Amino acid sequence: MELVVISAPGEIADEAAIINRLFEAGMQRFHLRKPGWDATQLSDLLIQIDQLFHGQIALHQHHHLAGYFDIKGLHYKEHERINTSSEKLGMQMKQGYVLSTSAHDLEVLPSLRAFNYSFFGPVFNSISKAGYSGIVPEQFYLDKTEINQQVIALGGINETNLNKVKAMNFDGTAVLGAVWDNPSEAVINFKKLKKLTTN
Repeated sequence: MELVVISAPGEIADEAAIINRLFEAGMQRFHLRKPGWDATQLSDLLIQIDQLFHGQIALHQHHHLAGYFDIKGLHYKEHERINTSSEKLGMQMKQGYVLSTSAHDLEVLPSLRAFNYSFFGPVFNSISKAGYSGIVPEQFYLDKTEINQQVIALGGINETNLNKVKAMNFDGTAVLGAVWDNPSEAVINFKKLKKLTTN
């Protein structure tokens, strides 16, 4: 099961150093999501992340920076996906980009064929967003018969419920609060989660 780490939305002390250590600890895919940041702030952070790892990063904002840093991942928020032509998405795929998006409705997933994978959630009550409640029932099982991309569970996932996500038939899980709520413990927290995904 794939384990995706999403960045903290705000500024974190020594963030680039922590991100480098997370990659060294085995992080395969990192989503850089800084909703309030401009392109210069994002560039400043990317410059501090080892170039070896740039190919494993997905950008949520300022997609034009991907070419400067040899970044292969582009994430489309729901409203951006709706406003982006299938031609543009197809062209980005041909150029070697790995495309991802977010969905909050199961009915939408079969239509997201232009993407390599989709985040779906919140599965459980969010750790990082107050009032962001889980939307799946207790005995949920993801039927992937009509879905041709990977589906990554998102929302409220931590050590205590990660095994439930496996049982729900998701291809992977994305974590934010479980890693970043205590940044000094981010690498330790990641290693615990990584162990659970590989067992």
